[in-house]
Parts: sequence; structure tokens; C-alpha cells
Amino acid sequence: MEDILLFNLSIKSSIQNYDVFFNQSARQEINDQLNPSDVILVDKNVFCHLNDDMKRMITSRKHIFIEATESQKSYMALAPIIEKLIESQFRKNDRLICIGGGITNDITAFIASIMYRGVEWLFFPTTLLGQADSCIGGKTSINIGNFKNQLGNFYPPRKIFIIPEFLKSLPETDFKSGMGEMLHFYLVSGEDDFRFYQENYDKAFTDESALMSLIKRNLEIKKGFIERDEFDRGERLLLNYGHSFGHAIEALTNYTIPHGIAVSYGMDMANYISFKLGYIDESLRNRIRLQLEKIWEGTSIKNVSVVDFEKALSRDKKNIGNTYQLILTRGIGNMMMHGITPGQEFTGWLNDYFSTQLGS
Repeated sequence: MEDILLFNLSIKSSIQNYDVFFNQSARQEINDQLNPSDVILVDKNVFCHLNDDMKRMITSRKHIFIEATESQKSYMALAPIIEKLIESQFRKNDRLICIGGGITNDITAFIASIMYRGVEWLFFPTTLLGQADSCIGGKTSINIGNFKNQLGNFYPPRKIFIIPEFLKSLPETDFKSGMGEMLHFYLVSGEDDFRFYQENYDKAFTDESALMSLIKRNLEIKKGFIERDEFDRGERLLLNYGHSFGHAIEALTNYTIPHGIAVSYGMDMANYISFKLGYIDESLRNRIRLQLEKIWEGTSIKNVSVVDFEKALSRDKKNIGNTYQLILTRGIGNMMMHGITPGQEFTGWLNDYFSTQLGS
């Protein structure tokens, strides 16, 4: 564990290079990093779970509480936050300090990117999904009206701090969501990394060292993709494996299925379609499914309508014209972009999946 806490990762970016640091003490790191005129944007729910010492430190500084909801992550809902920053005398050389998960990340990053044409921000991710994945890559996604994640840009933080104590109060479903999101990186990467994930999966729930090892390796895998394809135009698109299906599941369950769990179902669906197309055999699909089932255990998507599912899939922003742009697989470590035109055959496969592949 000590070795990992001395580890840091540098990410090259055409926008600005940035660094990931592993640390043990949230209070010390936040206190060390803060300048007097910086403003903390903190997830209100995360704040409630902090100890009294941390709460006092945050409330003694300039701060804004964020309601980490999809409605707060909307274009119109950002205006009051920006107005508060201006009223607080926030300046071009000041920084935003983000403490929270994915929604707080998106809000902070997007505001930082447009405030005075760009200000620096620092990120303290408090979810497993945030620490292992979304903290790097620079993507921001904001909702507008009823349309989710249709606005955004690329604007990475200057520094990211991975601190395990934030994860101790994480509900099991959110923990599994992070594990599910990590799994798609390990499957995209290859056999050796998939085995490493399997060896550490059960241990990660109780062993902080095993968990930090998984997070560290996951960030290393993602670093390679984002440095080779920062703006999602080529190889990085392979990281959408499981996501087109997963996003549809999230929307149709009103986000009661957490993102990484929805992506786990999405990976199984992608593997099922890959099997139907003859790209993989059934034994490989079932081998991966054994791991996926551990993540989605205790949840259900059996009530999802196939008609509604295809409608949701048709709204995926990665689609081109009338073609679904899906990431399918020829095997572990061998993902590919595959265009599918909607039609009777594909709808039949979806009907088969929802009626025969989700248990009793």
C-alpha cells in the first residue's frame, strides 16, 4: 500500500498536462492545496458523510454546495452557481476545487472551462467510478432540457487526488458500479489485465491495497488511450464498449441502475450480439458473463421494453445517420467498431436477449 501512495501518474494533454496523486489523508491534502481565494464545489451528500473536522475546514473556506442530481447538471441550472462565483469575487487566477463524484465533476469542469475563458480546477473524486475512470480524460457532459449529456467539451483538472478514505462510506451498489466500469477497461486491454482484475475483484471489497492496485492499473490503461486519442476520434472510441447499451438501460430505468452496473449489462449485450454475428464463441461469452453477473447481482432489467430500448439506442450520440455505432468484440483485448442498421434481425436478437438471457 505504501508504494501505491507514493505513486503518481502524469497525463499528457494538448490542453494542459496534469497529474494524478495517491494520498492517505483527505484533510491534509485539501488543506495543503487550497489557496485563500479558491472556491470549493462540494457534493452536498458527500459533505454530510465527512467527519466534523473536514466539515469545519470546508465551511471555513469559500464553498458552494452542489446537489448531485441530473437536474442540477443541466445548462440552465449552472447559471446560479456561476453567479455565486462572480459575486464571491472569484477571479481568473483563482481555482475551483471539486470534491464529489461524476455529476460534481461535470459541473465543476464545465464551469471551469467557460469561466473567464478557462480557469484551473483541482479534483478530489469521492466515488470509485470517479477515482478509477472519469477523473482523467478531460470529458465534460452537461444536460439540456430532457436531453442528457448533449453539451460538453474537454477540460481536464490540473491535479487529481486519489484518497481511499472517501470510499469507506460508499454504498455497495455504487462500489459495484465502479467495479463494473473498471471491468470494461480490463476487458478492452487484454487477457493479462482481465486475469489481474479477476484475481483482485473479491479482495477489493475489503482490502484497500487490492482496491488501490486495481485503480492504479485502470488509470494506466486509460492513460494510454487518452494520450493516443485525446479527443475521442479513433482508438479511444473502443472504450465505449458496453456503453451504448448501458446508457439506454440507465435512461429506461430512470437511473435506478447505476452507471457501471448498466455498463456491465451493456457489455453482456455487446458480447451476445458479437456471438450472434459469429465474432466470438459461446464459451468465451459465458466466461466473461460469470464476472459480469457478480456486478449486476441483485438488480434487474427484465421489465425494460425492447421497443423503448431501441428508441433509446437510436438517440445515442455516437450513431451515424440511421446506423447504430456499437463497440463489439472478437475476443478479450480485441474490440472493434461495428455499424448495425436497425431491422428485424437486430430487433429479434434484442427480444431474445431480454426474454432468455436475464434469468427467471
